[in-house]
Amino acid sequence: MTRFIVVATAHGVQTLKRSENEYSRMALGLLGHHVTSMVVDGGILVAGTLDGVFRSIDHGVTWRIAGAGLKTRCIRWMTRLPHEPYRILAGTEPASIFFSDDRGIGWHECPEVPEIRDSMGWYLPYSPNAGCVRDFASHESRCYAAIEVGGLLRSDSSGRTWGLVAGCTGEPVAQPATSNIHPDVHSVEVHPTSPNLVLAPTGGGLYRSDNAGASWQCLYRCYCRAVWLDPHDPDHLLLGPADSVSHNGRIEESVDGGKSWHTATAGLPARWPLHMVERFVQLGDELLAILSNGHIISSSATRIAWHPILEDVGHITIIRSLGG
Repeated sequence: MTRFIVVATAHGVQTLKRSENEYSRMALGLLGHHVTSMVVDGGILVAGTLDGVFRSIDHGVTWRIAGAGLKTRCIRWMTRLPHEPYRILAGTEPASIFFSDDRGIGWHECPEVPEIRDSMGWYLPYSPNAGCVRDFASHESRCYAAIEVGGLLRSDSSGRTWGLVAGCTGEPVAQPATSNIHPDVHSVEVHPTSPNLVLAPTGGGLYRSDNAGASWQCLYRCYCRAVWLDPHDPDHLLLGPADSVSHNGRIEESVDGGKSWHTATAGLPARWPLHMVERFVQLGDELLAILSNGHIISSSATRIAWHPILEDVGHITIIRSLGG
């Protein structure tokens, strides 16, 4: 099987051709830029970096700066909405949300997000900036945005307007009230079967909502940044918990919707003393875990057994498929 993939790193972007487990580099770009996220739409690539947005229309061979109307240049995450052909959402640091309707050329800010941010006092423990948007998830016109440290936002207008979910006050307090989500939200996933089934890894555990964020249940108390939901089975989960920030990270699996867990570290040490899972990415039948040290491991999505890939790349932040 041959596949073309784009690998974003803390030092640029590589386009690779993959045949079985062999990789050959087709293009190298954005050298010196810390790339945090990547959107792929046909032959168009849109890269979010710590210093702006860049576009390529030739699969990553050449790049041009984009982002007209983007008031905040530090991009922490971007996503494309499958049901809106040209719309891209961008989350920034300090926390704000922008949307583009022309594949990343021009951008519009959602003004209610910085208003909520400033009124609630969102913050980051490692930066003087007022919070950040770390992740998006969508199901048709329903979108969610993960805020560090501030909680979870929801849009029912394909990302044009936003408000706090009902089970989140927006206040960055240490301990949430019963049935509310922890405010330090690191990522968010919505299951393909329902826009109301949401999971969110946080600084205080993995939270689940079955009613679009109105109320929450903590499934696993830990520090975590990443969860994978089996698109074919909402009860099948993988979680990347740790004892604290990048300390004793591991991978655990549940097949009963989070009621019970067992280790899923076949091919790995039981724990990583100094790193953890940053993100899970599924490419077809392959499941990837991107680690906080910039390394990456791969497994079949149906039978979990891990092995390292792309060991010579390093500092990986995200991988996307280019098809082919």
